[in-house]
Amino acid sequence: MNYCNQCSGKLTLLTPNGDHRQRYVCLDCGNIHYTNPKVVTGCLVEHNNKILLCKRNIEPRKGLWTLPAGFMEDHETSAEGAARETYEETLADVSIDELFAFYDIPHISQIYMIYRAHLKTEHYGPTAESSEVVLMTESEIPWSEIAFPVIEKTLKHFYASKKTGKLKTHFGIIDRRNEVK
Repeated sequence: MNYCNQCSGKLTLLTPNGDHRQRYVCLDCGNIHYTNPKVVTGCLVEHNNKILLCKRNIEPRKGLWTLPAGFMEDHETSAEGAARETYEETLADVSIDELFAFYDIPHISQIYMIYRAHLKTEHYGPTAESSEVVLMTESEIPWSEIAFPVIEKTLKHFYASKKTGKLKTHFGIIDRRNEVK
């Protein structure tokens, strides 16, 4: 951030009085600009023992497979966002069943919420965001071509849970802040 969204003054990174971390502060009007994690929400859509996956047609990770998911918008619930993102990426109209996975990903300041869902109709297909949309069995999933670690973790947890017959909400952390770069 360079300029204040209140007065257009120059921003400086400093620790405001009473705070414990640096924030962008406007030197002209004193407005403190807080940044917060982004919430990503999406669906694990199951139909006839298959999962709906889409091949990304946009960056990041264009050409790799993922569950339909994206950033939550203002004035929507996480479940509404998950259904909207699923439609935007797959043209699938879904019913949300329940929250399946919740991941904190602090190294990229994101929170992922993945809902179990089912198709209302058997209509789905590619969009501007997805070059392919396919229902796949576990053995058909191209595991080496999954776009994001959080999606691979979600799918693996889903299939492990199905084998035990206990589909409960999974909470986890994917934290790469301390990995060697």
